[in-house]
This record gives sequence, structure tokens and C-alpha cells, in this order.
Amino acid sequence: MARVRGELAAARPPQGSGSGYESPEDDHFSGVQASGIYRQDRAADRNTDTDLEPASLNGMVTKANRMSGRKVGIRDRIGCFRWTWFTMTMATGGIANVLYSLPYRSRWLTVIGLAFFFFNICLFVMNCILLTLRFRFRPGSFMQSFTDQFESLFISAFVICFVCTMSALLLHGTPESNRTPRIGTILITTCQYGVTHTGPWLLATMEVMFWVYISVSTLVSACLYLTLWSTQVFPIHTMTPVWVFPAYPLLLSAPFGANLVAAASRSERLSNIYAVPITVAAVTVQGTGFLISFMVCAAFLYRLMTQKLPRDAQRPGVFISIGPSGFTAAGLVQLGKQTADIFPPDFMGTEHAVFILRLMAYMAGLWLWGLSIWFFLVSVGSLWKYRRSENRAKMPFQMTWFSFVFPNTALVTATEALGAAFECPALQIFGCVLASCIVVVWFFVFTCMVRCLWRRQL
Repeated sequence: MARVRGELAAARPPQGSGSGYESPEDDHFSGVQASGIYRQDRAADRNTDTDLEPASLNGMVTKANRMSGRKVGIRDRIGCFRWTWFTMTMATGGIANVLYSLPYRSRWLTVIGLAFFFFNICLFVMNCILLTLRFRFRPGSFMQSFTDQFESLFISAFVICFVCTMSALLLHGTPESNRTPRIGTILITTCQYGVTHTGPWLLATMEVMFWVYISVSTLVSACLYLTLWSTQVFPIHTMTPVWVFPAYPLLLSAPFGANLVAAASRSERLSNIYAVPITVAAVTVQGTGFLISFMVCAAFLYRLMTQKLPRDAQRPGVFISIGPSGFTAAGLVQLGKQTADIFPPDFMGTEHAVFILRLMAYMAGLWLWGLSIWFFLVSVGSLWKYRRSENRAKMPFQMTWFSFVFPNTALVTATEALGAAFECPALQIFGCVLASCIVVVWFFVFTCMVRCLWRRQL
């Protein structure tokens, strides 16, 4: 009897690591404590076997043998689909963003950027379909995803992927539309070169979408944090920069506003939009997102001082700390570069206002760029121990590995924006080197994801 019990214990998969992810195999074993959205589903599965007495050892053996031979079906795989998969589309769109920001243009670079652009559209559509099927196959999982301690942090990834496409379609709807996409998801397919070919109506639509975006991003961020604070408890020893994620939509307000103004300027339709209110609103919302992120990152530094680095499974999330300062620096510098087009010469009653605003934007961007560089060094240093093969197994693949990519795209775009603003070739070359490394990392992470899918680990 002891031997049979030992075999049953060995047949059971390990419990969840607390990261919020459950593998497909976990769903087919009873006796394992579930977490998150799968607890009710597993209870329902156990209730279907009322013909077996739970206290009967023979019944337990029969049930274990029957379930161990059951194959993991497509419905089971879809049931494991989570909001974290949208980090993949963020990273893929970020690669297109990086390729667009490079100052050295060539046809082959454009082709590669377009390849990432169209591939990202396919990934976004796939994510939307599979996530919808998951909510359909598992009733109640939609609402439970908002109260899951891990998954709820990544709901804003969908908002980022869906709404931030406005900046991309504006960039490519201008006379410079031969460049590669910036940040792309599903909406770019309709509007890739829209501003040039469809007239001023699309620019007006994008102006409306800008106001919709900053309103939605503010509401989503506040609601997500309020939901988390009302339903979850986050001990400080579990703190990672992933807590910043609900505020991430706010951090793309300035880049979106800068791209909107740039598109209007390049198409010679700047007078058709309200450039000054757009700029002021973009800076306001961007500042709100950055300050929220900065306070969360302050708590992260306190956690590092008292609890050391996050555990292995949480280590990729350290890179998310790069994004807030990187996106803010890029947005401010891009807006500062266009101050002469945005503001009138006598703005605020002085003829020096435009110069002062540009100088402040450049200096603030340089300051925040330095902060993002510092977080980049800390994040890379946190992975130093994994250079040894015996430590690599301690950090299994999760979809959060894509945080190796998308926060760093903000650092690259900020670097290239500063290089153009200060006319510094050294910064531009440095940005190109970083861009090359990020593309390599994206291929590595994507390959790991495909391998885990093939092995049924995702």
C-alpha cells in the first residue's frame, strides 16, 4: 500500500509556483490544490467521478491510471491561455518600432520591419481568438481573470496592443510611409498609409481616437489598480516591477501625441488639429503614468534592499522597470523636437517660450534616459548567475520572458530620439547596437516559446 501511494504521489505534477500559470497537465490530476481561475473547473471535474469512492485506494488507483492515459486536447490547451500572451504582441510590435527608429535606412531593413509588422497582426488576431475561446470554454474565467493575483496585472497589455496602434498608423500614413511600422497590431491593416491616401478625414479620426485613448487608458489603469487593491494582498517580498503594468497604457500617451502631431506636420495638415491641447494632454497623462510607475519602482527598490532580488521565476519582470523612464524620455524628446510647429512664437506672452520648452524637454528626456540605462544595467546584472547551466533550469520559460524585449524597445527609441535631437552620431550608433541585440533576444525568446508549446508546457 505504501508503494502504491508513493506511485500516486509521483504521478502528480508539482503545485503551481505562484506565478499564476498552470500547465495543461495540471488540469487532469485531482488532489492538487488549484489556484486562480482553474479551481472551480477542477472541482467540477472531480464531481463527475461520483462512482468512485474518494476514500477507496482502489478507486484512487483506477482514476489515476485512467487520467494518466488521457491526452491533453486542444480545449485544454486553450483553457490555459492567459492575458500574458499579449506581451508577445507587445514585444513583436516593439521590434517594428525599433526598426523604424533607426537612423540608417535601407530597403532590406524596411522589408524586415514589414515582416515583423504583418506577423504581429497575425499574432494579435490569434491572441484575441484564443482568449475569447478560453472565456467561452471556461464560464466565469473572464471575471476571475480580473481578480487573479498574477493574470490581472497583464490585462492592460491588451489595451496597449490595441490602442497604441494609432501612433503607428499615423507614422505610416504620411509622405514618409516607406518606412517600417512603429507599433503595430490589428488596426494598422486598415490605416497603414491612410493619411496620405484618404485625405484629412483619417487625421481627424485619429485626433478623436487620441482623446478616446487617454480617457480609456486613465480609466483602465485606475480600475485595474482599484480591483487589485480591493481583492488581493501583495506582500512586499513578492514585489516586482510587474506591479507597474496596469499603468503602462498611460506611458504611451506622449509617444502617441508626438506621432499624431508629426503626422499632421508631415502631411501639411497641422492646422487641421488642435496641436497645443493634444500636446498638453499627452504630457499630463504621460506624467501621471510615470509618477505612478516611479512610486511603484521606489517600492521595488525597497524590496531589493530588504528581500534581495526576486526569485528565479520572477526575474524576467525586473526588465519592466526600464519602460516607464524609457517611454517618457522618448515621448518628451519627440514632442520637444516639434515645439516650433506646435506652439505659436508668442506662446504664454514671451518669444522665448518655444526655445525654453524644447530645452526642458531635451533635458528631462536626457535625465530619464539615464534612469532607464541604470535600470537596464540592474536588470541585466540580475541575470548574471544564469550564465551557469545549473542555474538556468531554475528559471523555466514563461510568457513574461517577453519582458526581455518590449521594455528595452523604449530604451532604444529614446536613445535614437536623443541622438537625433542632439545630432550625436555616437548615441545613434549605440542605439543601433542595442537594436541588434534586442532583435536577437526576440528570436531567442520566441524560439523558447515555440519549443515549450511543442512540449505541451504552455
